[in-house]
Amino acid sequence: MALSILLRFGSYVAAFGCMLWCGCGPSEEQINAFVHEWEASVSAADYRVQPPDTLEISSAQAPELDGEIQTIRQDGKITLRLLGEVKVAGLTPVEISRKLESLLARYYIEPQVSVRVDTAGSKKFFVFGQVSQEGAFAYTGRDTLLSALAQAKPTFIAAKEQIKIIRPSHEESKRHVLKVDANRLLEYGMMDQNILLQEGDIVFVPPTVLGWMGLRLREILFPLQPVGQAYVTPANVVAANRIYQDP
Repeated sequence: MALSILLRFGSYVAAFGCMLWCGCGPSEEQINAFVHEWEASVSAADYRVQPPDTLEISSAQAPELDGEIQTIRQDGKITLRLLGEVKVAGLTPVEISRKLESLLARYYIEPQVSVRVDTAGSKKFFVFGQVSQEGAFAYTGRDTLLSALAQAKPTFIAAKEQIKIIRPSHEESKRHVLKVDANRLLEYGMMDQNILLQEGDIVFVPPTVLGWMGLRLREILFPLQPVGQAYVTPANVVAANRIYQDP
């Protein structure tokens, strides 16, 4: 029994080592698919609102709208005094401003309206792996790898030099994966590693070699251990193996 466990564990270690050290670095095309924090004012210049985003509306000429804060309902509409229900889902803040100005023109001469996104609740990015807080995080348009790690908090077995940023897409030509050495960012302030995230990006934080070996050994020796007592859930273990096998 003990020999069988050792052989199984040895095969895990060999497979993991091969996947970790035999991979190639990111190509120039992969790097160019991502934007660094200083290269863009926002990562999504044309942010299109959706439920449940919250909008702040300002208008000096129209006191009925000035200072209004509205959460977009599931039907894509907001309700405003004087104007009633207005559909705004799928529009940018600038387009919403122009739409409200057009509606207000029935009551005011050349009204001016300013709309900004107060809370971006409809857009998400994701962090998984060896972090204290996994899951979806609100996307603001200025989220970077550093801010994502600060929110998710990597654990003590996180391999921060092997972090992957995955940009998923239904189209293969738009799907990209970039491996980032976040230690250069966190320890030395080398901001060339601070990738600007886009909506839907996945940040995957793998375990260190020793951490991965410990997780596999725990899986072999304690296969029925409650999920709450494990370092990671079985789903994360599967995800880790799958992502390590990606090019």
